[in-house]
Amino acid sequence: MKKIFRFLLNTVPRPLLIRLSYLARPLLAVWMKGDRFTDPIDGKSYKSFLPYGYGHQRSNVLAPGTLSLERHRLLWLYLQNETDFFTSRKKVLHFAPEQAFYQRFRAMANLDYTTTDLLSPLADVKADICNLPFADDSYDLILCNHVLEHIPDDTKAMQELFRVMKPGGMGIFQIPQDLSRATTFEDDSITDPKERARIFGQYDHVRVYGRDYFDKLRSIGFRVVEEDYTTRIAPELVERYGLAKGEVIPVVFKG
Repeated sequence: MKKIFRFLLNTVPRPLLIRLSYLARPLLAVWMKGDRFTDPIDGKSYKSFLPYGYGHQRSNVLAPGTLSLERHRLLWLYLQNETDFFTSRKKVLHFAPEQAFYQRFRAMANLDYTTTDLLSPLADVKADICNLPFADDSYDLILCNHVLEHIPDDTKAMQELFRVMKPGGMGIFQIPQDLSRATTFEDDSITDPKERARIFGQYDHVRVYGRDYFDKLRSIGFRVVEEDYTTRIAPELVERYGLAKGEVIPVVFKG
């Protein structure tokens, strides 16, 4: 079963995979039920999580019930424990909405919730992140996670995120990040998809962000908190929730 799931993740086009996943999740959740790992998003426990990754497969990272990865579970815990996201009225813009969140956020009565993306079938508004069709100062909270590494002109994208965020608003802009690198790496001369996947993590990533990512956000005008949230969670829960120890959440504020 795991081999079949790994094959599908790496070969099936994303829009079709999204549709297939709605059928597969209930079966996977029953088959993998156990008590070693727990997904904090739905509260269900499993004997293991599924492997996931492009090229290099990470073990015990994909929760069968929600299809959440480490970063999704970490973000859920942060929003739940450290913000009023689940209780206060907010106008929210969510880029490339993740399956782990989409239906749950859509059902929350306190949220005025809009999704956007160029390609995702879950997007309410098809839009280019570098040229957004939204008014200035529109959103209390913007979620833009694992998007910017796909965008050639990420400076323009960040400027647009800043423009549509309300003064006093908050954003979470997670990216794949190599914290051992001081500076972000890009090289458009590398064109072979396999080589790009090896160097950048995925063939369609245009850069590997380094520690300077936070300062780039600051240069746009955001106030940035580098939230090393796994250090604030008990080690046994980091293990049980299948989190990536040391992953930093980039939390940004306008003004």
